[in-house]
This record gives sequence, C-alpha cells and structure tokens, in this order.
Amino acid sequence: MIFVSGGVISGLGKGIAASSIGRLLEARGLSVSAIKIDPYLNMDAGTMNPYEHGEVYVLDDGGEVDLDLGNYERFMDLHLTRDSNITTGKIYSSVIENERRGDYLGKTVQIIPHITDEIKRRITLISRESGADVTIIELGGTVGDMESMPFLEAARQLGRDVGREENVLFVHTTLVPIMGSVGEEKTKPTQHSVKELMGMGIRPDIIIGRCSEPLSDMTKTKIALFCDVDAGAVISCPDARSIYEVPLVLESQGIADIIEKMKLGPRVTERDMRGWDCFLDDVLLPEREILVALVGKYTKLADSYLSHMESFTHAGAGFHCKVHVRFIDSDDLLVGDPEELLGDVHGIVVPGGLGQEVLKAR
Repeated sequence: MIFVSGGVISGLGKGIAASSIGRLLEARGLSVSAIKIDPYLNMDAGTMNPYEHGEVYVLDDGGEVDLDLGNYERFMDLHLTRDSNITTGKIYSSVIENERRGDYLGKTVQIIPHITDEIKRRITLISRESGADVTIIELGGTVGDMESMPFLEAARQLGRDVGREENVLFVHTTLVPIMGSVGEEKTKPTQHSVKELMGMGIRPDIIIGRCSEPLSDMTKTKIALFCDVDAGAVISCPDARSIYEVPLVLESQGIADIIEKMKLGPRVTERDMRGWDCFLDDVLLPEREILVALVGKYTKLADSYLSHMESFTHAGAGFHCKVHVRFIDSDDLLVGDPEELLGDVHGIVVPGGLGQEVLKAR
C-alpha cells in the first residue's frame, strides 16, 4: 500500500502525484489499484456544488465521486467502482448501522477502534478484491485538519498491521514557496507539515516538494535533514507544462526505484513508457490549434468541467491538435449576441446540467 498525503495547503496536486506514481509502477509491469479518501461528511460528491468541490465524476457503476478518480482512470487505465471513494459519511453511516444492529455488543462506540477499524476494513477489502500488486491511497485534505485525523490514524495502524517496512509506504506532498526578490526557497512550511505528520506516528518515506521552480540541491538536503528522510527521497515537482508530464518528472528523479523497496514482486528495472512519451509529445507539440466553446452553468471554475477538458486534451493529441477552450456562461446567451460570443469558434460543447427549465420539464 502507498499512502499519499498532503500538507501546508490544499490543492497541491496529491491526486496527480498519486496517479503519476501508479503510471510509473504500471510501466514496470505491476498492476495498480487506487482509493481516494475524502474527509467530508457527505456520502459522496453527487450533491456537492461544483463551484465548491469541482466536477462530480461518474464511474461505470454510476458512482458519483471525487474528480481525482477521473485522473486515476485516465493515468492508469483503470475502471474503478464507487467503493474506491471512501468518505467520512460512508464510514460513520456503516458504524452507526452496526451499532444499531448490536454488532458491538453494547460497547461504547468510539473513534478508536470502531471508526478506524471500519476505515481499515474498507481499504483492505478494496485492495484484496482488486487483485492488484499495489494499492495507492490518496488521503484527502491537509495534515492537521481535524477531519483527516481518523484516516491518518487508520493508515498508521495499517502500517503496523501489514508490515511497515515492506508493505506500506508513505508519500507526503508539501509546498515549498519562493520568497523575496532573490527567490529563496523556504523549507519551514514543509518542516512543520512533516512534524505534524510525525506527531500522528507517521514518518514519510518520500517527500514531494511542490514549487514553481525545480528545488535546488541545497533545499533538498535541508528538507532531508530536518524531516528525517534520505536525500534521494526528496523529490522536486515544479510546475509542469501539462499534468501528463509529471510522471516523467518524478521518474527522472528515481521515485519508482525508491518505491520498489517494497515487496512488489520481481524487480523490473526497465520502464516501458514509450506510449506515454508519444502521447506527451502530441500534447506538448501539436501541429495545429482549434478553438472550442464550452457553454455551461459553472464556467467560472474550470474544474467543474474537468473531464470535458481532459477529453479535449486526449482527443486533440490523437489528431496532433491543441484544443483551446472558451468558457461561456449559458446565461450570457440570453442577454448577449450569440454571433459575437460564438462566431469565431470551430465547435460548441454543451455539457449536461440541471436548471429550472430542466426541472420543470421533469
């Protein structure tokens, strides 16, 4: 099992890091599955406002889940189920149902062990049923959040239960800001985040430093020293031209070699990323460009239509084409000039959505 956590701030790209690690392990012949843990009390993402949470990604079994599961499927060619998205709402609902049935034999129901045991049960069950060599578990939220604590505790316990040194690995993603006119990389936020994580009983094996620029060797050495990890296990992940470039950025720093200390089966030293390399070339070096209008209700946040955006990337790459997207609020078409808004585009996409007229029609 590989747990991917995040610190300092949210939105650092834990999902992309988890997806990239999975892609690299698959390139070495290993089978991979993925789980996303969300600490909110909702049962799933289906009723959440896209402006607040981003896209609701719909799986093959109809599960309405976090958008990161879409990245898992795109990066790792997976077909996940609704069980691959664990939320606090699901955990508490199961524990309360068990208590009402008398499964706990009159004992006082507590966070530890009842909530953590249910978290561990679900992670273990999903991992076994997938039959994969490796399960990557992204721990949503930020280390230090009250909502995330039961999940971190469950992860710590799983490390003890199944073998911390050989079967469980912790990857921690943090922010390394650049401050001042001289562009100094600051490691203090990372130090505090790792300290918080270690206070939960978890020492990270790998630290991924997110920064606008590649981390200097001095910064890596400092993080390694103060966070008690090997210098080679501090991975620089600067802003990339495309999210699909991240696996190659991580691979160039040997992250898969570090991970292979786990008992993952026969060691494979040669990667096969030829198909990915060709795909990335088509994404980054298109032969032509087109403009598509996306007309929708939640156009002020691009993540509301993340799967549409990624479909443009994949379809465009197949035709050696870069697809530029113009977001147009559907309400603007009621008061504005459609010719002015849409006259110069090569295509129009209108995603499905709910509104007053749709509800009336129902």
